[in-house]
Amino acid sequence: METAEGRPAVAATLRALSEALGGPAGLWVKESSARNLRHRDFLAPRAALRAAFSGGQVPPDVIAAVTSASGPGALRVRGCQQTGAGLAVQLRRPEAFRQLLGPPPATQPPPAARPGQEQEPGQEAVVLHCPALRRPAALAPRHLRPVLLADHLAQLLRAQGVGIHLVPAVSKQGSLEVLRQLRVEWPCGGAASPDTVSALKQALSRCPYAAACEPGAASLPEDVVCKVHLKSFIQQQGLAGYDPNLDVLLVTEGKLRSLAELQQAVLQCTVSDPTVLPGSRSPDAEGQGSRCSVVHVVSCEEEFQQQQMDLLWRILDPGAPWFPAPCPAVQSPPEVSCRGCSERCLTPPTCPTDEAWTEVIDTLTVAAIRFELLSTAHRSQASSISTKGTKSGAFVMYNCARLATLFDTYQRAVEQGTYPPLPPASTLNFSCLREEGEWLLLFNYLLPFPEVLQQAAQLPAPSKGLRITANTEAVCKFLIQLSMDFSSYYNRVHILGEPFPHLFDQMFARLQLLGAVRDVFHRALATLHLPPLSQI
Repeated sequence: METAEGRPAVAATLRALSEALGGPAGLWVKESSARNLRHRDFLAPRAALRAAFSGGQVPPDVIAAVTSASGPGALRVRGCQQTGAGLAVQLRRPEAFRQLLGPPPATQPPPAARPGQEQEPGQEAVVLHCPALRRPAALAPRHLRPVLLADHLAQLLRAQGVGIHLVPAVSKQGSLEVLRQLRVEWPCGGAASPDTVSALKQALSRCPYAAACEPGAASLPEDVVCKVHLKSFIQQQGLAGYDPNLDVLLVTEGKLRSLAELQQAVLQCTVSDPTVLPGSRSPDAEGQGSRCSVVHVVSCEEEFQQQQMDLLWRILDPGAPWFPAPCPAVQSPPEVSCRGCSERCLTPPTCPTDEAWTEVIDTLTVAAIRFELLSTAHRSQASSISTKGTKSGAFVMYNCARLATLFDTYQRAVEQGTYPPLPPASTLNFSCLREEGEWLLLFNYLLPFPEVLQQAAQLPAPSKGLRITANTEAVCKFLIQLSMDFSSYYNRVHILGEPFPHLFDQMFARLQLLGAVRDVFHRALATLHLPPLSQI
């Protein structure tokens, strides 16, 4: 993973340790539990050492090399010793605190592109297609999961510098209102170019797999253009992974308009590099462009229809769009109960009269829906929405609000002269951070957070068949676990102590740590289009 200059990373540290040990990169394990972190930060397990060294005994010179391991972005080692569990490494923790909480790097990454913003020439681009938004009726609860997943994936990809094109443009007022209430940023209006639709019809007229429908067939829709023999195409091309029930597709004007809209989105991602991603489109266009891939985010009920469209596109255009793992439909409509309201509602309630509290309840409602539908792997079912417990969106938003309250309280105390202002980060004494919970927050959350975002945004080529296994649940799970560990620490440790000068060093270091935790909350919630709350 590429990191900002001077910022340590888990991958870079593992790489340095592996080079020092002379073994494969997967030999080391990063510890994460509070119990193990009392004794070590990384471990080369005993079983792995047996395979790498005679009798599993690591030579002293290798242990010395591990102790002095270094490299760009690698955290420095304080000590290394062989134990019953394996080769245990502990890091220089005060130095790690200083590297991660000290002054930021001089160069900052460019801001993420906003929806509809054009990508830079040569930049990788992804067309995210959400067929649920093509439905003639307004969005129903069972359609929300693929929509929210596509919206979240778009934000994650933008954060990694990928240009995003969202398809289809939504024109139905009812669907637009639901998207607005769920804080989904999606393009609206627009339609496929008639010229593109006409070009597709001409391609169909020359297609060996297309045939005219029998005239006067009463059972056929009025807008049927022709029929296409998909099974013949699958067999001739030797394609694998498609539903065996795919046979004949009735091509309608609506299907061609959908396909035209996808083609128009891809044509905005012109390709100058002849080496493109597997399954990506390569439109004929001159000049600098972008590598472009197409990802269809579908529910189980939409998968068969999207496979039909995927094959039709392959027939009319030799390039092949990516096809993702389906997002299972919600088993039952998600409902959210709001305090003081006898109705059970999907949209944010309007019970409170105060606008600020209305906004809070609105945000909590959206958070409950998003976390319930996105914290589960997209290959698994989501059956209900809960606002209780430590694994809910409400709990995450509550802890985000606790941080806001902490810093508001501190700022008021500074204005009243109770505490001095927070000194520059370069002058703080991070050796004061000795609580187990403080290292847990830094090592499990602040350190790996950029890598979590990158891994969640990865779209690997399908290992087999048509589906992509994307870690779209990673950010929600990360926020839930962060909230649990932060809450445990915050309930146990008093941050704003008595206003005695000899206690200020520890208080300042803790405030700097929790300020970084707050920033992680805000950046992670931004990928879900959730604003941080200052009160609940």
